[in-house]
Amino acid sequence: MGVRVEIKVTARHGNMSDEIQETMKAKVSKLPKFFDRTTAIQVLVDLEHTDTPKVEIIVSAEETNDFFASDTGSNVLVALDSTVSKMEQQLKKHKEKLISHRGRDHKIPEESAE
Repeated sequence: MGVRVEIKVTARHGNMSDEIQETMKAKVSKLPKFFDRTTAIQVLVDLEHTDTPKVEIIVSAEETNDFFASDTGSNVLVALDSTVSKMEQQLKKHKEKLISHRGRDHKIPEESAE
């Protein structure tokens, strides 16, 4: 898996410390293991409501539409964890779908009884 995935963390309506941004990058950097065609990950943090910050993750991948997940939490990292979990499920489901379709196309036709 030598492909480098671009990870971008952006905050709206406020600022986050570099430490929190690095923590977020570290957590989302594990997402490509669920779908190896991932090319970019964007994390948007909306700090407009400080008691319930919202985290959105957009994952771009080759030959498919972008994946999107979002959630709110009591703090940025709680919201991030739940959003990452949602994204993992989407990526796993998509990968399973691709594998099952691939398997269907390559079945060997049964020998016909003569």
